Amino acid sequence: MQSFWNERFAAPGYKYGTAPNAFLVEQAAAWPAAQTVLAVGDGEGRNGVWLAEQGHQVLAVDYAQAGLDKALALAKTRHLEPSRYATLCADLATWRPAPDSADAVILIYCHLASALRRPAHRHLAQSLKPGGRLVLEAFHPAQKGRPSGGPQDVDMLYTLADLRADFASELNEVLGWEGEVTLDEGPGHQGPGLVTRFVGIRPE
Repeated sequence: MQSFWNERFAAPGYKYGTAPNAFLVEQAAAWPAAQTVLAVGDGEGRNGVWLAEQGHQVLAVDYAQAGLDKALALAKTRHLEPSRYATLCADLATWRPAPDSADAVILIYCHLASALRRPAHRHLAQSLKPGGRLVLEAFHPAQKGRPSGGPQDVDMLYTLADLRADFASELNEVLGWEGEVTLDEGPGHQGPGLVTRFVGIRPE
C-alpha cells in the first residue's frame, strides 16, 4: 500500500487538489489561534498547509514520502516557515505521537484497515491535550463502487458506529454524521460521495 501511494503521488499535479477540505475549513473556523496540529495522512499537504496559513503550527504525517515532498513544495509556494509547517514520514502501524502534545488532530480521508485503525485512533486521541479536538472525515461503506473516490475494501471504510467505538473511552463526541456531500477535491474526489464525519473533544 505504501508503494501504491508513492506511485500515485509521484504523478504530475495534485491528486486531491491544493484547496483544503470543506468540512475541515468549517470546523477550524472556531479554533483558538496558534494551535499545535497533527495532520495525519496529510498526503500532498492541502489541509496541513492551509492550517499553517491560518497561523497554526502543523506536523503533517504520512507514510508516502512522495506526497510529503509535494506538501513541502506547496508550503514553499505559500512562503511558510519550517517552524510553521513540518513533515514526518511515518507508518501508523508503528509510529506513536507523544501523549498530551497536540491541540488538534485531523484525519481527512485517512483510511486504515480495521485492525490498524482501532489502535491508531486510540493513540491519536491520547496525543491530544485535555480540551483538544479531533476532526475526521472519511468515506462510508456505502461509498464503495461510486466513482467519486475512496477505497474499494469495505474494511477501510468507516461507519459512525465504528468511530464511536474507536473513540468512546478517549473523546467526548460533539459531532457525528453520515450522509451525502458533493465533493470537489482535485481529480481524485469529484461528485456525490457518502461520508462519515466525527468530531471529538478530549475531556479536561
